[in-house]
Amino acid sequence: MEFKQSLAQRIIIAFALMSALVAGAFAMGIVATVHLVEEKLISAGLGGDLQRLLLMDDIADWRHRPEPDQLFYFSGGRGDFELPKDLRHLDPGFHEVFREQLSYHAIVEVVDGRRYVLLQDQSDFEERERILFAVVLVGFVLSLALAVFLGWILARRVMAPVVRLARQVRHRDQLLGLAPPLAPDYAADEVGELAIAFDATLGRLRQALSRERLFTSDVSHELRTPLMVLATSCELLLENPGLDLRGRAQVERIARACEEMRELVQTFLMLARAQREDASMSPQLTLKQAANDLLGVWSQSINDKGIELIFEPGQPGDMRYNATFLHAVMGNLLRNALHYTERGFIRLSLAPDGFVVEDSGVGIPEEKREAMFQPFVRGEEQRGEGLGLGLSLVQRICENQGWSVSLSTMTPNGCRFHVQLQSAKT
Repeated sequence: MEFKQSLAQRIIIAFALMSALVAGAFAMGIVATVHLVEEKLISAGLGGDLQRLLLMDDIADWRHRPEPDQLFYFSGGRGDFELPKDLRHLDPGFHEVFREQLSYHAIVEVVDGRRYVLLQDQSDFEERERILFAVVLVGFVLSLALAVFLGWILARRVMAPVVRLARQVRHRDQLLGLAPPLAPDYAADEVGELAIAFDATLGRLRQALSRERLFTSDVSHELRTPLMVLATSCELLLENPGLDLRGRAQVERIARACEEMRELVQTFLMLARAQREDASMSPQLTLKQAANDLLGVWSQSINDKGIELIFEPGQPGDMRYNATFLHAVMGNLLRNALHYTERGFIRLSLAPDGFVVEDSGVGIPEEKREAMFQPFVRGEEQRGEGLGLGLSLVQRICENQGWSVSLSTMTPNGCRFHVQLQSAKT
């Protein structure tokens, strides 16, 4: 069973339940004991009064009377002492009798075939019982309230180090290599053991992040040189007047691929270095400028495939964004649309808060729609030779820059990606 309450709430509830159980048991015990003792005392008192009356019954001249709150009857009695019909069925011993609106304690005894009954009004006894019940109820409520208060205080004291540890673990500086260990700040108890476990886990995580950043930085840095060689060679080939049209088209295609790879390498490098704080140092451009750049890159490939390219410039405004990241996001979405569209259209629409890329392609299966932004997840496995990393990269960039990307389906088929941009990170 999974509890929805917090640990502090569970501690308070445990204290309240324990108090209710203990206080309830004591309250019922007190009430039962007092009731039993009073019943025994009343029974003994009534029995003594009845014996006194029986001794006086031997007097020839009957002049005695019971106490003011008592009624005395016996079979064959004279006048007011005649035994009423509603009392003739009572067995010898102690009874509780209800007559009209009043209740009585009764003691019955049979002597020489004659039945004697002594009744005593129990109004005082009932009043004492009501007072007792009220006192017990007030005590029960107060003990429950005190238990809740003590549970709240204890929960705060117990949970204080846990809450502090959680805040420290969540702090982004804990992933820095120079972050101090957590365990020395805590006592050698269960919370201290938890802090030691967090230190070990965070240490392994720091090492993994460090290796990943070093690998990405080294690879990105080392790829720059061969890409520069390829780009320079393409420029020299394009300057050759003897190059035919087919060869020139192939060289231009290689040059575009080199430029695309260079931007991709730069994207990975900036993500690896986490340069969110240094976004102002990177090239900036508007949404319309990025769209024009990428339409120049992808229009030829889209048209060659027989797909209609629709551009709706809208009114995107003059806000400027990180050029590398914006190119990567928009370019990957256009590439994804081209890859999964055989006929129909690809539409790029600009808006004041971002842009939308739509296509009439094969769409994305329902069972994969929520997982499409995870690495190595592809919409249709048999298509193409991609690894399923494009949308994952789009998601990482959007999270890095404070943007958002959402996916929805088109009717009757196709996909719609909506990217909402915020102001550039400065």
